[in-house]
Amino acid sequence: MTALAVPTIDLYDSWAACVAEFGGAHLDGASIPDEEAADVSREACERLVAKTARDRDVSVPPSAGRVHASAFWIIEGSEVVGFIQLRHTLNEFLEQLGGHIGYSVRASARRRGHAARALGLVLEEARGLGLERVMITCDDDNEGSARTIESQGGELQDVIDGSAYGYGPTRRYWIKL
Repeated sequence: MTALAVPTIDLYDSWAACVAEFGGAHLDGASIPDEEAADVSREACERLVAKTARDRDVSVPPSAGRVHASAFWIIEGSEVVGFIQLRHTLNEFLEQLGGHIGYSVRASARRRGHAARALGLVLEEARGLGLERVMITCDDDNEGSARTIESQGGELQDVIDGSAYGYGPTRRYWIKL
């Protein structure tokens, strides 16, 4: 069954296998900077676990241009199958393209409902933060992600041109909590 886990070094081997499966590509919701996306070392995992703990701690001011966020690893049993992040607020970039929630599921675990179940679990976290609605985005041509968002109550606001930020056409959805 799909569950969420707070990032922990205890899942290092499974985390490393999951990250490696993305082949160095951008990992939505993973809290991993693109320049480190191919680093599956134990040290990289330790840095990530520490970073996500800081990002979650509202008593610590976020880094410039960032917002507080709760990162989770999507797990099935003890296997990391993906990543999901809930941003507590929106800044200018997130209002345009990133939204409150980002997620990704490794190719070998797709089409098994993990993204929809993880999104449902993160929506409960958002309710716990007192959010009344959340924005979530996906590439316009990502039909699987659009179906996932819509399955959790996502209502399409619009499709925008993301080229000003280095992205293509992007669907922006709102989910009322």
